[in-house]
Amino acid sequence: MTRADVRFALLNLVPAAGYAGFILLSFWLMGGGTIQPITHWLAFSLGAGLWLVTWIIRGMALRGRWFALAPLALLGRLTASLLIGSFALQLAVRGVLVGAAALGMFAMPNDGGYGARAMLMYSIQVALILGLWLALWSGWHLARYRRQSELARLRAESQRNALELDALRARLNPHFVFNALNNVRALINDEPARAREAVTRLSNILRHALEHSQRDSASLAEELAVIEDYLAVESIHYEQRLRVHRDIATGALDAQLPPMLLQLLVENAIKHGIACTPGGGELAVAAWRDGDRLAIQVSNPGCLDASKQESGVGLTYLRARLAREPGNRFELRQNGPRVLAQLEIAQ
Repeated sequence: MTRADVRFALLNLVPAAGYAGFILLSFWLMGGGTIQPITHWLAFSLGAGLWLVTWIIRGMALRGRWFALAPLALLGRLTASLLIGSFALQLAVRGVLVGAAALGMFAMPNDGGYGARAMLMYSIQVALILGLWLALWSGWHLARYRRQSELARLRAESQRNALELDALRARLNPHFVFNALNNVRALINDEPARAREAVTRLSNILRHALEHSQRDSASLAEELAVIEDYLAVESIHYEQRLRVHRDIATGALDAQLPPMLLQLLVENAIKHGIACTPGGGELAVAAWRDGDRLAIQVSNPGCLDASKQESGVGLTYLRARLAREPGNRFELRQNGPRVLAQLEIAQ
């Protein structure tokens, strides 16, 4: 039994005891200040029975996740539990009274007090009390469930935003920015025109990272423009070590993909491939349409290091971003002497 179960059991004694006390007070007033033994048994049986029925209904509702159902389905279950619980409680109370009378605890009324009409009236009375309890408890629990659901949604959104922020920070890698600025500084005196171009391209990269990170999609043409800026800045650092081969189908330029994913793959290829390979190598970027899908391949020389590739913030963000919509696929594998990243985006 959990702490919540114990708390409910103790708190639920209040309405059960209140109901029993109400019955005793009513009979005491009607009896002119006297209470018959049968009344004590009746009050105790109804109070204990109400406590037990509400406990059972609570357990069924929580285990069956009633409050996650549609409003009509929830109302149907609550109504059915009210009717069945009220009638079952009256049958149980009748059994207790008849059994106690048979043991000589008191004398039952001449008609037994529990004919069909009396059973109906008693069941309606109990249904009113049980219905009031159900309305209060289910209203409180429904509000609590909605609040928890909203908190869970906000928590998930916060985690997603944090992941996207981490990915954005990864793409705005301080080492990349510092290297780019140092390279620009070295070009200012000897090649000022090239330095100005590098500053412009770096500005384009940073603007794209800040603006497009809030968009749901971007065209392949837009993403390729940023890739060209990025490669131009990196070529200052790597010079002849970075060689790029492009194979972009014209018909794929208007295809849509999540912003910055292609840039992430290219950065990953340079960081784990070109930078780690003596003499550098060729970075290959290909894109084409495959039916209703956009296919992208980015390859680089080197060996796939699962411990680094699988745990990186960028790839974690990429997989989480692709998982939002069905039909997307990402694969990273060793392909001979090269590492191949293949991305498929449903259009």
